[in-house]
Amino acid sequence: MTREEQTSEERLEEAMDWFLRLNEPARTADDEKAFVLWLNGSAENRQAWAKANRTWEVMGATAPSHPSLMQNAPPFERRRSPDTGRVRKTARARNISIAVAALAACLVAVVTTPEILTRSNADYTTATAEVRKITLEDGSTVELSAASALAVDFSSGRRQVRLLSGQAFFDVRPDASRPFTVKTDELDVTVVGTAFDVNITSETETVQLAHGAVNLSDAKGTETLRMTAGDTVSLDRSSGRLKRATVDVDAIASWRDRKLFVQDVPISAVIAELQRYHQSWIQLASLELGDRRVTGLYDLSDPDRALEALVSPFGGKVHRISPYLRVLALF
Repeated sequence: MTREEQTSEERLEEAMDWFLRLNEPARTADDEKAFVLWLNGSAENRQAWAKANRTWEVMGATAPSHPSLMQNAPPFERRRSPDTGRVRKTARARNISIAVAALAACLVAVVTTPEILTRSNADYTTATAEVRKITLEDGSTVELSAASALAVDFSSGRRQVRLLSGQAFFDVRPDASRPFTVKTDELDVTVVGTAFDVNITSETETVQLAHGAVNLSDAKGTETLRMTAGDTVSLDRSSGRLKRATVDVDAIASWRDRKLFVQDVPISAVIAELQRYHQSWIQLASLELGDRRVTGLYDLSDPDRALEALVSPFGGKVHRISPYLRVLALF
């Protein structure tokens, strides 16, 4: 493959290879000269180098040991850099894979440690991209969205469930003598017979009512709302405030059909939803991009395509760093 035939992803991988190589304690002056030759080989190489630096910065890595090499590089001469041998090239490629895999493992550890504790208290759970339908002992049904956890307590004549994480759609069988209660960290939803969706994220908790009526209150009991079909109520975790709006009933719990409908929400919130359906870790590199607000319908069965559709209208790009990592940025 000629340099002209290289894809942007391949150039980025090559740039990340140089990043690791220049930060190795065993680097040599020949390494630095070879890097200068590569860097000045084309404008595309310089763009890939800038992306690599920003990518590693996003992922918490340090800057290259010799940033001045890029600024003080001599004019490009069309000659090949010294051949360092297949063994060394293979070792560097392996280092890239190890570095990215290690990073992914660290991210997974940070994310899953609290999840393990949550799931240990759950009666029902779902994995990434898994959707599961559960029939409870009273005949009510619960559809659990991906990466979700639910605990059930039907003891002592009660009908109570707790959504520990994720999202769920409840279709409750009527029983006037035993109200059905759904609890989250911040909200209590009490019904006799109805259908509604509950969604928990790091920033909000949201209830959307498909039909029937429910009483919704915050966990402290300081505020209570009566919801009817088409109502959506969100609680902002930081302020503790409840916000009411309306939504098309047919759009409620669209995730059950592998579709994600959002209305005037920041891109960062949509990414959090898509993360439940994506096997790779999704990292947002630009706060400016994350703050952009969108309304749209996204395909959960193809989360990579959904990410492209989400950010491309704003000039954003999805960088596939590895099978384990996607970085979204405005470059």
